[in-house]
Amino acid sequence: MAEGSIDLTIVTPERAVVHEEVDELQIPGAMGYFGVLPGHAPLFSELKVGEVGYRKSTRWHFLAGAWGFVEVQSNQVSILAETAERAHEIDVARATRAKERAQERIARGGEDVDYRRALVALERAVIRIQVSQKSHEPTRP
Repeated sequence: MAEGSIDLTIVTPERAVVHEEVDELQIPGAMGYFGVLPGHAPLFSELKVGEVGYRKSTRWHFLAGAWGFVEVQSNQVSILAETAERAHEIDVARATRAKERAQERIARGGEDVDYRRALVALERAVIRIQVSQKSHEPTRP
């Protein structure tokens, strides 16, 4: 494992969400989740809907992220996301309602249902609920 830390920046069109020195990351990329440690090879990836996790010392922090891009340099990671919410910022009741609406649309079916859109809404709601439950966990499960 390389020495040092990673300068992590996560921004959305509305705000800067994170700018911290971290020790490790887990990011939902175009081909699945990937990890980043200090000294990582340069990489550019699409950001998919998923859980962004980063470790500072022994504590993990989590965000629900969706759509955008990730740029990895040796000791710097920049995430440009359409949406990103820290675990404690997530409105669980709202996410639960969104999950239920998406499930109802999928179950109802029919020509007027956009299945792809409903599946994406369901995935995003499930990720938001999962991330919100991790706000008090000291280590990664």
